[in-house]
Amino acid sequence: MRILIVEDELKLAEALSQILTKNRYGCDIATDGETGLDMAMSGIYGMILLDIMLPKMNGMDLLRRLRSSGITIPVILLTAKDDLSDKVNGLDAGADDYVTKPFQSEELLARIRALSRRNAELIPETVLSFSDATLNLATYELCCGDRGIRLGLKEMGIAEMLMRSGKRIVPKEEILVKVWGYDTDAEYNNVEVYISLLRKKLKHIHANVSICTVRGVGYNLYPGTFE
Repeated sequence: MRILIVEDELKLAEALSQILTKNRYGCDIATDGETGLDMAMSGIYGMILLDIMLPKMNGMDLLRRLRSSGITIPVILLTAKDDLSDKVNGLDAGADDYVTKPFQSEELLARIRALSRRNAELIPETVLSFSDATLNLATYELCCGDRGIRLGLKEMGIAEMLMRSGKRIVPKEEILVKVWGYDTDAEYNNVEVYISLLRKKLKHIHANVSICTVRGVGYNLYPGTFE
């Protein structure tokens, strides 16, 4: 899952990013409300950590804009200690949970996991499939019959995008943004390296699935092999 951190205290935002990355979450940072709203509207995030006091647009207005646009992505507010009105107003505006500053990383991670579980109950899909291959979103396993192999974080992100898209072509730029993030220094050849790894793993499990390259555009899946 990719998490958006909207926090103007850069040291705190970077610390949160390190904690999330260490725990196998992808993440991006926005340091003002307008940028945070633009990034949140992209649809590439599974959760948002949202500060309330932000430049350009405060967190409450950002949250209301999201909900009025029909975006239901889970939001955890980062609130000032003992500020009850912020908590109440945030929950009324559509937040799903909150943590008070300062907080322990264990508490934040537990709330992220709990909110992810509640959201998964609403969307119970945990296994994707294409042709004879399956992708387990919980265990990061790519399988075909009784053969399986574990994927790394970026391999998993790309495999999930391709599985969800099927025969639709997924542009390289879309893969870069969703898997590496908005501010990445990664380039198209990074995507090509991981596509090559996924092809080898599909071959290893004897899946009847190929990743097709649409030159100059991106990739899609094909039910069959080219050999």
